[in-house]
Amino acid sequence: MRRETHRDPAERFMRAAIREAEAGLGRTSPNPAVGAVIVRDGRIIARGHHERAGGPHAEVVALRAAGARAHGADLFTTLEPCDHFGKTPPCSRAILDAGVRRVFVGSRDPNPQVNGRGIARLRRGGVEVISGVARAACDRLNAPWFHYIVTGRPWVTLKAAITLDGRIAAPGGDARWVTGEEARAAVHVLRDRADAVLVGAGTARADDPLLTTRIPRGRDPVRVVLDSQLSLPRTLRLFHPDSPAPTLVAHVTGREPRFGPGVEALRCRARGGQVALPDLLARLARRGIVHLLVEGGAEVHRSFLEEGLVDELVVHVAPKLLGGGVAWLDGLGFARSGRMADALALHGVEVRHLGEDLELRGYPGFRGPARAVRSPSRTKARTRRAR
Repeated sequence: MRRETHRDPAERFMRAAIREAEAGLGRTSPNPAVGAVIVRDGRIIARGHHERAGGPHAEVVALRAAGARAHGADLFTTLEPCDHFGKTPPCSRAILDAGVRRVFVGSRDPNPQVNGRGIARLRRGGVEVISGVARAACDRLNAPWFHYIVTGRPWVTLKAAITLDGRIAAPGGDARWVTGEEARAAVHVLRDRADAVLVGAGTARADDPLLTTRIPRGRDPVRVVLDSQLSLPRTLRLFHPDSPAPTLVAHVTGREPRFGPGVEALRCRARGGQVALPDLLARLARRGIVHLLVEGGAEVHRSFLEEGLVDELVVHVAPKLLGGGVAWLDGLGFARSGRMADALALHGVEVRHLGEDLELRGYPGFRGPARAVRSPSRTKARTRRAR
């Protein structure tokens, strides 16, 4: 039997903190999802996660649950504790006041208001700090938020469902359903964890989607529809939401359209008569949207990919052959050179089975969770933060 190394317990407890943090995914923007556990005598005595912006942070939730037992204990947190006053007091001071003996940190906070200051204050206060525990997993957890802080725009996840021969619909346009129930359920998990979901006018017209999250205790994201010329019929279900999440209609016209309750027009800059995607992303970021899920259709996917605005790709591949129909990415600019060397490569690819279907998840070009965590000294990081 392999002997447990000294690092194994730290990794195990940090994984527990990560599971805590996952409960807040999609619910904390514009804050990160953070989890914390407090350990005493080799077992977890308290847990906590950040539930919503403006609410207590994960460390404070766990400290309150532990009470006096936190004195002399170890605290594991997926992200460096904050050290400034925002909507809540600094977590670093709460940790010192509780008498915690050691703090284990997963990711370092790239925000200039923190970025090592939380760790430094704890060490000055006599607390031993061990950083970088399960860092890759912690970085991956908050890759969208790191990207938002560093670049000032949302992290974009592009999701597609295709057949084995690269079709998204049959020749007559029928796309129900390309994939099976398990893959479709996974899409609802993606929606639950994203701040907003986007479709183009063609998809909105053809499918009349609700874009809601249909899982137990699911949360509906903001719905965004690209309708550059405001041509969509007002009878679509997106314009009559039965959800607390609003619908944003991105357009470029000079009109000021009025919609019913829960629907808002969002005028953007134009590029070739269409919504300029970088401008749209900037406007969404100003609304606190950290993570955007782009669901379709093919033309929208091509535009996001060609403009280099996709940070993560999630493709569900069904074991079906159509031999014709609507191709997914016909005309994508990377193929115009005629050279395989110019293809857009995915990195960090992960594959899993969803029933009979496959899910491929990867990062285009040189993007990826590790790339999102760059030194603020070399980038202009966002300083507006609700934590």
